[in-house]
Amino acid sequence: MTTVKHADGAAVDEKAAAKAEKHNNGGKALKHALPHRLKDSNLKITLDKATYKKEYGALAAELGRLQRVALERKIPVLLVFEGWDAAGKGDSINRLVSNWDMRGVRVVPTAKPTDEESMRPFLWRFWRGIPARGQIGVFDRSWYYPMLEARVMDGMEESDWKQRIDTVRRFEQALADDGTVLVKFFVHISRKTQAKRFEAWEGDRAFAWKVTRADWKRHKKFKKFEAAADELLQATHSDAAPWVVVPGTDRRFRRLSVMRVVVDALRGALEPSNGQKAAPVIRLAKGSNPIDKMDLKVTLPEEKYDKQVGPLQDELRRLQHLCYTERLGVVIAFEGSDAAGKGGAIRRLLQPLDPRGYTVVPIAAPQGEEKTHHYLWRFWRQLPKAGHWSIFDRTWYGRVLVERCEGFAKPEEWQRAYQEIRDFEAHLAEERYVLVKFWLQIDKDEQLRRFKARQGDPDKQWKITDEDWRNREKWDAYNQAVGDMVRLTSTPQSPWTLVEADDKLWARVKILKTVSQAVIKGLSQVKD
Repeated sequence: MTTVKHADGAAVDEKAAAKAEKHNNGGKALKHALPHRLKDSNLKITLDKATYKKEYGALAAELGRLQRVALERKIPVLLVFEGWDAAGKGDSINRLVSNWDMRGVRVVPTAKPTDEESMRPFLWRFWRGIPARGQIGVFDRSWYYPMLEARVMDGMEESDWKQRIDTVRRFEQALADDGTVLVKFFVHISRKTQAKRFEAWEGDRAFAWKVTRADWKRHKKFKKFEAAADELLQATHSDAAPWVVVPGTDRRFRRLSVMRVVVDALRGALEPSNGQKAAPVIRLAKGSNPIDKMDLKVTLPEEKYDKQVGPLQDELRRLQHLCYTERLGVVIAFEGSDAAGKGGAIRRLLQPLDPRGYTVVPIAAPQGEEKTHHYLWRFWRQLPKAGHWSIFDRTWYGRVLVERCEGFAKPEEWQRAYQEIRDFEAHLAEERYVLVKFWLQIDKDEQLRRFKARQGDPDKQWKITDEDWRNREKWDAYNQAVGDMVRLTSTPQSPWTLVEADDKLWARVKILKTVSQAVIKGLSQVKD
């Protein structure tokens, strides 16, 4: 057999090495001849002890240095470990993180979802675990683990499988676009090797607990899992979120390979590159502003309001209880002009509801750890359990409104946010949530009248701030931003409802009617 030296010093089959090199992931930093497909992996690779000792120390020191650079530059790092039971994922993680200051590292184990997690959208528990800027997050299994389980063990439908793959690809792209260094490992062994390791564990009292009936049941379906995993790796491999298949047969080779891949990935992301390209500028499709078409003169007489509001509130209370029994989540998002009456509308909406079944989420400028994460992170954390309601007073749309108009987000950041938000809202629809979005619009003169009224009322002076007056000076800029927001993020699954709010009574009734209709529609779809 003709042999060559692997990059790690291991003797490998030349033909296998050439094949692996051909299928290398092509990322900027991942220079190994390690494939991203299981069928291209050489499970016979070994590494001698002398080479391992020689390279381990240098890699360990470099990992420590790169962690400090990532912290200094506030770059989030996310490492995903998937693979077979008994393949060595835990050992690989342990050896890797032992080279870092653990105050900046969080290892997130993924197992069967808890009752709390199972009552949230699929990505909810994973968004909660993504690292802050400058921190390192290590997932011991991830969003891929339940996908494979559902596909092989539960017979997930092809359409649902494809949809979940697309959701995950968009999730990872959003993290990468936000600056996250993301690398995914699949630790690979053969079915025969797995069986031997299971048997060895079972023969040792200290480790017998690690092998369960469920593990042996999955082992019997090893080939089906392997086929599904290979399909999944190919479908979700990208420059932004590359897969690296690491042979797990030889412990030294596996440990050193993981360390080398992480070093290369961090170097590529953290060290200056003359070839860096400027962020692309996204051209927003032009169109008429839907805000300009609103008839703000519509009114509702008080006597008609009194006749309608009571029955509408009674219906909402009944619908809230139906949502609970059907486990249908409801998210209601309020945006609007300053002084448009969001607070009053929310109070009328909540009056008939059981407070044990809803949460009001007031949104202001991000604070503390909110500023160190992806902008959607804090909203994911506030999503309601299945059967519960969340009412957001201001929302994730701040990215394309205040952050755009005030320059808090770069143009490329708020421009790509339209697609990120559509993806976020599409995932809610996939996960049996009703999303209702309101924009409350008032006339510029009406806003001035309300501002002055607040200033003259001691009980309401706290509602008017210098920021409100500054925002008013940018009325036209905000008006354009609102128009773009409505045009680019109103979809059949999550449409915007534009509320004429010069007349508060009209606005409140329209909101109550819209929520009722949306929830009724959602409940009918659940039953179907």
